[in-house]
Amino acid sequence: MGILGAMAKFRPRDTGRAKTLRNQATPAERLLWRYLARGQLGGKFSRQMPVGPYFADFLCRELMLVIEIDGFSHEMRQEADTVRTRAIEVAGYRVLRFTNADVLGNVEGVALAIQAAVLKARSLTHP
Repeated sequence: MGILGAMAKFRPRDTGRAKTLRNQATPAERLLWRYLARGQLGGKFSRQMPVGPYFADFLCRELMLVIEIDGFSHEMRQEADTVRTRAIEVAGYRVLRFTNADVLGNVEGVALAIQAAVLKARSLTHP
């Protein structure tokens, strides 16, 4: 078997869809990104990253942490969100969910909760 045969199968990511989602970010996602960008809370987060068939609002690969911001439409589809969360967790990620109202009304509190989760994840991965 040649070197190409030994390599993992390449699976292209839907970068076009991710870019569209980033460009259509909600005000809450844009506000929270100001806190997550550039590793300000202790972890390197990326926006709208694929995890299985889903796109995580924010994802830290190193710490296997996903941040989801739920808007009004999520209240109508809680069962679908539960399935989505389970699938992301099965992929090995921890999921933190906040509502748009949480972020818009108390972004500092949300940022502190995320920072605490980052510190906890870091202590578990780097004792």
